[in-house]
Amino acid sequence: MHRHSMVKHPTKLFIDGAWIDPDAPGSSFAVLNSGTEEVFETIAAADRADAKRAVAAARAAFDSGPWPKLSHAERGAYLNAIATELDRLADQQAVIWTTEAGIVHHVARPRMERLGGAYRYYADLADNYPFEERHKLPDADSVALHIREPVGVVAAIVPWNAAPGLMATKVAPALLAGCTVIIKASPEAPCSAYLLAEACETAGLPPGVVNVLTADRDVSEDLIRNPDVDKVSFTGSTAAGRRIASICGERIARCTLELGGKSPALVLDDFDLEDAARTITSRATFLTGQFCYSTSRIIVSRDRHDELVEALSSAFAAVKVGDPFDSTTDMGPLATGQQRARVENYINIGVSEGAQLAFGGRRPTSVETGFFVEPTVFGRVDNRSTIAREEIFGPVLAVVAAKDESDAIDLANDSIYGLNAAIFTNDSAHALDVARQLRCGAVGHKRLGNEQNVAFGGFKQSGIGREVGREGLAPYLESKVVVLDNFPDAVTTAV
Repeated sequence: MHRHSMVKHPTKLFIDGAWIDPDAPGSSFAVLNSGTEEVFETIAAADRADAKRAVAAARAAFDSGPWPKLSHAERGAYLNAIATELDRLADQQAVIWTTEAGIVHHVARPRMERLGGAYRYYADLADNYPFEERHKLPDADSVALHIREPVGVVAAIVPWNAAPGLMATKVAPALLAGCTVIIKASPEAPCSAYLLAEACETAGLPPGVVNVLTADRDVSEDLIRNPDVDKVSFTGSTAAGRRIASICGERIARCTLELGGKSPALVLDDFDLEDAARTITSRATFLTGQFCYSTSRIIVSRDRHDELVEALSSAFAAVKVGDPFDSTTDMGPLATGQQRARVENYINIGVSEGAQLAFGGRRPTSVETGFFVEPTVFGRVDNRSTIAREEIFGPVLAVVAAKDESDAIDLANDSIYGLNAAIFTNDSAHALDVARQLRCGAVGHKRLGNEQNVAFGGFKQSGIGREVGREGLAPYLESKVVVLDNFPDAVTTAV
């Protein structure tokens, strides 16, 4: 049903405005259908020579091409054209995301409407973002112009779990700023990057402004080390983020890192446990738990622990696991066999370390193929144990008992991560008071904390910098201050 190619040029790379053969002829990655384990697409594999070509194209487009010389409004027009194309490709994007990563299709399809919206959002900022600000100095004979200019060539390294949206949060602000981009797609989920390349081609972007290649980690490291790459924008594991930050530090390259999480959900004593269980379950099964801001560590007072574990187990028992293209399915497969093995290993560790396996923990018997695992609940979890401290990246919840609310806050903060949190209480003022005590980048009241496009990112080892919203544009800009005798009559808005 979904075996026909969903992209126009699967055997090519998109470099310098053209679809070209990879350096190693016939080199490719087999992309698997997560629900059937069959080959879904075969995509060209880039090597180090291809990465150098992509960087050279982006460098030339930034240093000599028209792109950074355009006004922000002119670049915004290109962003709107990309958005129009992404709207047209929304059906294909949804099928690709479901097939590659396992997200349920009836959840994926409405989210594809947001892709074009991300590009339009940044296009609109062309008219109201302070790219240039005038300042009067104490010295009456001088003035200052604060200019925000593009950082340069950007390597955008995109993971496999939510490639369509994560590309938008990197590429759209980078393009508005005036940067040129090399998108390095994951071998497990490259097809959305190809659709974006098609959209950029149709929109008429100048050659080299956006380049797309799919490659393994050795090529990613070459990109990061390349002195012609001014900035790296990475979303992925904290372990990989540490490596990237170290390499960027060697040459003081800019980097934005959106990394892992072990986000807590605090269920306070005034909140109904059945309601909390329903909300937590609905979010835990999204994308089969394969998202960094999942609230997978549930903290509740000791005297309500057993009741919450029972409520979560009952809610998980009602989750229908199966074909992600079935409109009645609640949760699809994990993206890869490797990811399923990882999740199963953590489940085994949880059992071996003495946690209570209250529900799940196995492969569902209702499906014979695909990378499926049951949604899983552990109770009586020690907050210092492996399954409470490490990111599992699957539908596995760890319920931790707290002595009181103060202890719950301490337990929530006792983590190397600080990405997201949720607070379940009926009192908004109290929710805000608790939220101010949590060391994380987003907090939701009775919901996930990242649902508004204001700013997304983490404290501690959950990352550096912010994405989405107005703050998501700042990492692609450098500040320059020019001191003048007086302001010119007309200050250009081009950079």
